[in-house]
Amino acid sequence: MLQRDSPLFMATQNDYIKKLEAVSKMTADEAKKVLLEEVSKELTAEIAKRIRQAQEKIKLESQEKFKEILADSLKHGVTSFVAEYTVSSIIVPNEEVKGRIIGAEGRNIRAIEKEGGVEILIDETNEIRISSFDSIRREIAKRALEILIKDSRIQPSRIEEVFKQVRADLDVVLLEEGKRIAEECGVYNLPVELIKLLGKFKFRTSYGQNLGHHTIEETKIGVAIAEELGAKVDVVRLGCLLHDIGKVVTDEEGNHIDVGVATLKKYGIPKEVVNCVAEHHEDKPFSSIESYIVWIADAASGSRPGARYEPHEGYVKRMDKIEALVKSFDGVETAYAFQAGRDVRVFVNPNEVDDDKLTILTHEIVKKLEKEAEYAGQIKVTAVREVRAVDTTKAK
Repeated sequence: MLQRDSPLFMATQNDYIKKLEAVSKMTADEAKKVLLEEVSKELTAEIAKRIRQAQEKIKLESQEKFKEILADSLKHGVTSFVAEYTVSSIIVPNEEVKGRIIGAEGRNIRAIEKEGGVEILIDETNEIRISSFDSIRREIAKRALEILIKDSRIQPSRIEEVFKQVRADLDVVLLEEGKRIAEECGVYNLPVELIKLLGKFKFRTSYGQNLGHHTIEETKIGVAIAEELGAKVDVVRLGCLLHDIGKVVTDEEGNHIDVGVATLKKYGIPKEVVNCVAEHHEDKPFSSIESYIVWIADAASGSRPGARYEPHEGYVKRMDKIEALVKSFDGVETAYAFQAGRDVRVFVNPNEVDDDKLTILTHEIVKKLEKEAEYAGQIKVTAVREVRAVDTTKAK
């Protein structure tokens, strides 16, 4: 047998190489290059196949893991509450107090309804039901009634005085509600003005979903996701809490995102949090995982079954429009819509509208509502002209 390093073997090998080059019409180096290219193609195809398989496996596993994280986070975010759309209630302690609230020939309950712009119903179980589409009116009426019941001096002049006091103390109400919402979300060091804005969430709805409830729920969901993913929990917490702050800022123009961003910058909120607010409707590309989490939490809270009830939003707009149409007439001091807009109470300035004009004004209001308002059935318009004479004795 020839040795590989023997002269004869080398010569024979060279002869074979020359013959192969002649047959293939390419040199040995060219043949090696072609062979390597073919092997490389096969290896590339195999590697690509394995990468695709790995990616599909990772994608499947990550989707399952994300579902687990989101489901667990939603469980943490569930808040227990009764949706308050148009009614609040107070329990009357006894029949005596019930009688004082009603007053002689119903004068006290009429005064409460007029001052509060609400409807009052007292049933046989001694529960006062305060009805109005406007949640701020309901809250003011509820607090005023609680004061009157404790005070026991229930008469028209005192009712008017208490309602004025409660309206003047509205800032205190907003501060209390803002603190409650912030503390529920685990936030304790916000500027006072921002806390007051958060307090307005209690009186604001979006598609029937109370903004305060939605914010608390969203924040709990967002924090749970952030903790699971190792994101910055404090940034997500503040981003969720403040994401809709622009919806309750009434002295600025623009959409709620732009207004919210401007408001947060004014109070020196960190840039990472402001970015979460700016990006929570995908108006801008997500700049961080925290921003992405705020968007997910907002969507999860707003789109879950039962969270939103769009007809209620339309109902409020319809009632607002009816009141605005009535208030547009000269001489009308204020107007309140009740019974889904089927009953409208109008209070006029007696110095501008006399008894004769009152009848004409009522007819004109009816015609305007027929032409411009949206309603079902009929609207009953009751116009009230109240004349007062006030004088004061000399001091003794």
